[in-house]
Amino acid sequence: MLFDKVKAFSVQLDGATAGAEPVFSGGQTVAGRVLLELASTMRVGALRLRARGRAHVHWTESRSAGSSTAYTQSYSERMEVVSHRATLLAPDTGETTTLPPGRHEFLFSFQLPPTLVTSFEGKHGSVRYCIKATLHRPWIPARRARKVFTVIEPVDINTPALLAPQAGAQEKVARSWYRNRGLISLSAKIDRKGYTPGEVIPVFAEIDNSSTHPVLPRAAVVQTQTFMARGARKQKQAVVASLEGEPVGPGQRVLWHGRALRIPPVGPSILHCRVLHVDYALKVCVDIPGTSKLLLELPLVIGTIPLHPFGSRSSSVGSHASFLLDWGPGALPERPEAPPEYSEVVADTEVAALGQSPFPLPPDADMSLEGPFFAYFQEFRYRPPPLYSEEDPNPPSEAMSPRCTTC
Repeated sequence: MLFDKVKAFSVQLDGATAGAEPVFSGGQTVAGRVLLELASTMRVGALRLRARGRAHVHWTESRSAGSSTAYTQSYSERMEVVSHRATLLAPDTGETTTLPPGRHEFLFSFQLPPTLVTSFEGKHGSVRYCIKATLHRPWIPARRARKVFTVIEPVDINTPALLAPQAGAQEKVARSWYRNRGLISLSAKIDRKGYTPGEVIPVFAEIDNSSTHPVLPRAAVVQTQTFMARGARKQKQAVVASLEGEPVGPGQRVLWHGRALRIPPVGPSILHCRVLHVDYALKVCVDIPGTSKLLLELPLVIGTIPLHPFGSRSSSVGSHASFLLDWGPGALPERPEAPPEYSEVVADTEVAALGQSPFPLPPDADMSLEGPFFAYFQEFRYRPPPLYSEEDPNPPSEAMSPRCTTC
């Protein structure tokens, strides 16, 4: 093998540390350097840089064209979200540039588009971002270096739509051998639609068992990955968190006064991508012996910007108070907690141990709402909310007489 004059060739990003790589979002600037270390003098044709972000889905399905004929149908779709090219080194005159031995650094920077898709790794698709540097030399194959970077698009749960309570009700007649065993009804509520990893969802539910058999209530947060290509769809579901209640005997009625269901470190919802979606839902079900389960589904959005302690006070406190009053006295969550910081959810050591992919594949899960689950959400720091003051910046004048608020 010929002696290679290139001792080192790599791409490094500004802001990287020994334990973690930087995380970007739409509109930010990606900056870094291409490092080239030579053992001796070398002629270089050009040094080019390519940054690319791509959402890609692919799966196959078996089809039958007759009694003895079968074939495989392939579905694939791509969507470019980032594309940037730059030339970092090119000869002014002639065909090559001669570089002396030693260490050489070539700086680069580019701005990301204002709207991107969060990095994602799924069974039938992915969203990946990378930077590739290519070193061209005369009469020698090109040398390449590649660097993957992570993008997390902010999802702010402090919006009216995501702060609105979610509620629903379902009922089913229990049957056994074509005989009615009684009616089972289920109703459930949660105080809002948007949550962030590490938060606790207080689940309020009412299970009324008018049948002749005991039933078992359960609840789970389910992730649904949807892949889209050529007008077709492929879905993959996984349970990310679950809880199980006590059996409800015949003729009994049970209330859940804010049963706590903690959200593990999972990736945020992906709602605005043409080829794939990542959705979440709270599924409350009642297992009925001899009959299919009674299932109630409430939509969830997993965000990245936690609930502001006071920023959404006027829009959320009133609706939350009326939400609790609907369930009568004592309907308080079991463990009310403030949303945690991302640094409290995932440690830097877990980032280094996991490797390049911030979101590994979740295990398969059926609709029985059982089984362990772990997905990873990389630490992403945002600016803190503005300071809150108990003093009114526009106090009423002394000339104004107080008004009775009950009249």
